[in-house]
Amino acid sequence: MDIKEMLRIIGITFDDITETAMKLWVPHPGVETLDKARQVFKDELSHAFSDPNLCILVYIGIALERDAQKGLIPSLDPTMYSNDLTCLIADEVLGICVATYIGGYKGHFDYIRFDSKKPGILGELGPFIDDVIAGLIGGVSANMYDRGMKNVP
Repeated sequence: MDIKEMLRIIGITFDDITETAMKLWVPHPGVETLDKARQVFKDELSHAFSDPNLCILVYIGIALERDAQKGLIPSLDPTMYSNDLTCLIADEVLGICVATYIGGYKGHFDYIRFDSKKPGILGELGPFIDDVIAGLIGGVSANMYDRGMKNVP
């Protein structure tokens, strides 16, 4: 099964991810307009989803979210999970991993922007998957800005 289909099954679409990314979009050389940014982001997101390693990281987030909801993760108290307490850091580590894998340190920086503000669907998702999606958006956004600049004459 395709990772986009797995995300869709849990209620996260390609368009949800794109629109969430656009909530913190900033005009930048090569992505000066919202329409241009949206298209470049979608292209970068498609490219990212073609990487099997990234798909595995996203799958890990989906599986952790599913298992945490069922109370199946050893030593993870259901209250700690449902309240996304600060003592739960594995979700942040996974988000950072996704962002850095895609976009390096710039991706990590953008992950922090999205994770702290939780725009769009990020504010509606559980502790593991919100960080994975924030990492995905952060990494892809960093690449969008970098590639946009490379296409400026």
